[in-house]
Amino acid sequence: MKSAAVLISLIAGVYILYVLQETLIPLAYSVLFSILLYPLCNRLERWKFPRVLAITLSILLFIVVIAVLVYLVSIQIAGFADELPRITEKVEVVLEQMLTMGERYLSISRTEQVSEAKMYLVKMLGESRQMLLSTLVATTGTLTTAALVPLYVFFFLLYRDFFRRFVHKAFHTIPKGTLDKILNKIYDVIQSYLAGLMLVIGIVGILNTIGLLLLGIDYAVFFGFLAAFLILIPYIGILIGSIFPALMSVITEDSPWYALGVVGVMGFVQFLEGNFITPNIVGSKVSVNPLAAIVMLLLGGQLWGLSGLILALPITAILKVIMDSSPNLEPIGFLLGEPTKEVAEEKLLERQQIEEQHRAFHERRAPRPKSNKPRNTRKSNPRNDRDDAQSVDTSVSQPEVVVKPTPTAAVSTEESKNDAQAEAKKRRRPSRRRKKPAGPRTEEETTKSSADQDS
Repeated sequence: MKSAAVLISLIAGVYILYVLQETLIPLAYSVLFSILLYPLCNRLERWKFPRVLAITLSILLFIVVIAVLVYLVSIQIAGFADELPRITEKVEVVLEQMLTMGERYLSISRTEQVSEAKMYLVKMLGESRQMLLSTLVATTGTLTTAALVPLYVFFFLLYRDFFRRFVHKAFHTIPKGTLDKILNKIYDVIQSYLAGLMLVIGIVGILNTIGLLLLGIDYAVFFGFLAAFLILIPYIGILIGSIFPALMSVITEDSPWYALGVVGVMGFVQFLEGNFITPNIVGSKVSVNPLAAIVMLLLGGQLWGLSGLILALPITAILKVIMDSSPNLEPIGFLLGEPTKEVAEEKLLERQQIEEQHRAFHERRAPRPKSNKPRNTRKSNPRNDRDDAQSVDTSVSQPEVVVKPTPTAAVSTEESKNDAQAEAKKRRRPSRRRKKPAGPRTEEETTKSSADQDS
């Protein structure tokens, strides 16, 4: 019954994600942008800015950056319009060479090649018309919902403390410290991923641009940073971005070796990005193995399209943090993680447990050290202790009364004081000698006792 319930819940969750994608995708982007803008907003609040003003300034700055990027891209695209005549002539030359090669090596006449090309072209245009229409509708809907993203970001940043309390109330069975630890870890993962990703895009864009400039490819800056932005699609994005400058080099250059050079440069930059740049900048925060990442990319693409490809990796990282914190789901989190890191952590944990067991075993077997403290041979007697305390209290706390003595009073006072001191000495130092049996006293004993009394 439990397995059936889990399967039904999983199917229902996937169906809800697919049906409500127009609403959930902007919300997902809003959460990511809120985490990205939170450090700037927090810094402004520390500078005594009101929270509403700090959030507004952060969002406006983000919009300005996006607008500048769009403007630079539009300038590069507008530059293609000036090059269209030269590109058209080059395309005609390339087509002519292809027809000649087909006639020479494949023994296909030029008319057959043209007719087949026209047929495929008409078919492609028919399919592309439907694709273009659906893309236009989807883009219009995406732009409409994208206009709500700044509003969502504003409210996420404004009510962040409120949402944290909601999470505490929703998961009240989990200790508050554990829940705060999970939330902070999720924030660290997403924050490091987004901030590191922006820095990686800048470095990869510069490297791509330098390589294309060395090859002499036109619009090197545009193609270099276009391929860099496609890093948002992990593992395959930069290779997809290398197709456009390769086609451009085939059209504008005289040799196909330029296209191979473009692919080689992009592949080398991809190697540096995957093995040196991203691991050292993003770090081990998003520790998802490549196989799990590729599977999640395919599932995200089937579920949400391009947005699913972009959001697949951060969502997978969040799921891994949650699964690692749950004892029942920890094996799935272990499966999603990097094999070398996960195995190293497991071995370290096992080694620590073995060391603790050995330490506990040796502590049990080790002899107890003998105490060097001197023993108190005097037996405690409660009665004697009580008498000593009373005598000390009497001797310390009892004040002396000053009286103008008369000769008789002075003698009586001196005698009473001596009697009190003798009584206290008897109480503090009880006699340990055995009492002699009572009997008739001799004359010598009687004289000695009377002398003691006189003294």
